[in-house]
Amino acid sequence: MSCRLDITFFFFLLVTFVPLVHMFPFGRNQLDINFYDRSCPNLPMIVRYGVWSALKDDNRMAASLLRLHFHDCIGCDASVLLDDTPYFTGEKNALPNHNSLRGFEVIDNIKEQVERFCPSTVSCADILALAAREAIDMVGGPSWPVALGRRDAITTSKEAAEEQIPSPIEPLENITAKFYSKGLDLRDVVALSGGHTIGFAQCFTFKGRLFDFQGSGRPDPVLDFSLLTKLQTMCPNEDTSNSNLAPLDATSSLVFDNEYYKNLIYNTGLLQSDQALTKDRRTAAMVYYYSNNRFSFYNDFAESMVRLSNAGVLTGIKGQIREKCGSVVVAVFQKNADHVNVYVKYEILVPKLKNNWILQSYAEVADHK
Repeated sequence: MSCRLDITFFFFLLVTFVPLVHMFPFGRNQLDINFYDRSCPNLPMIVRYGVWSALKDDNRMAASLLRLHFHDCIGCDASVLLDDTPYFTGEKNALPNHNSLRGFEVIDNIKEQVERFCPSTVSCADILALAAREAIDMVGGPSWPVALGRRDAITTSKEAAEEQIPSPIEPLENITAKFYSKGLDLRDVVALSGGHTIGFAQCFTFKGRLFDFQGSGRPDPVLDFSLLTKLQTMCPNEDTSNSNLAPLDATSSLVFDNEYYKNLIYNTGLLQSDQALTKDRRTAAMVYYYSNNRFSFYNDFAESMVRLSNAGVLTGIKGQIREKCGSVVVAVFQKNADHVNVYVKYEILVPKLKNNWILQSYAEVADHK
């Protein structure tokens, strides 16, 4: 009887773990530029074509994909891509992201294509990191090496997003503290802020500068008067204008360049948090330097993107590889009298699970067998 149970348990482990081998790539705990060279060699081409197609249809998408990657990198684990469930409200509906983040469908479309060629192999987090790089390259910006092997989170937190994503009205010291918490430094703050050389912002993110700056009843005195007049026309002082859009860089909003820094020098920065870079002598020096040295900005931006996209990632057996970026892969166990059936489903996430929940569940089933 004991021998029969041992054989049954052996086959249970075999059937259980072999189909899920891609979900737990044991022995690969570090990011590596060549991570998918053998398992998904066409990945770079698939991502690049997907981004090119998206930019062809929507010239704002480069900025949107960069911002989506930025906002995911409170962990760079694709948690920002998870849809809400009856059990949690995810990062999509956090204050910095709600009705603001774009590009989810681009990542979903790329992931669908990747799954056709390399099923259960490439994480959504890696796809997003690659897509951001390709998008910036396609609008004239720098490229950078993207080390791969990230895993996708199985949890998401609206509260964490609201606490950790910098706000456009926060003091500079608060923003730098958030960067420092990710292992980044002051140069990273200034260089990555240069991502605002492309894209648009909704009026509610800067309207406080136009009419009642810090409760003064007057506009921000630093803001260039000509720009102020234009913005007050684009964003009248009424709630219905909150979602109107204004370019972050009115000079060249669709081209990645260093005009953003020149705008700050002339007090035509759109966001309060951007213009604040000229008020601190340490960051102001870097603003002036980048305004006159485009290639130095490109080099530093690329290096900062590498550091940012490697911050807090999940690797090895942590997290999982999602089949669809908006939902978590959940292992569901059904125990009968004589055996255990294992299913893998794409379902809602049970509250308070940890990233090693699936492995713990296997152990619990084995213990009860």
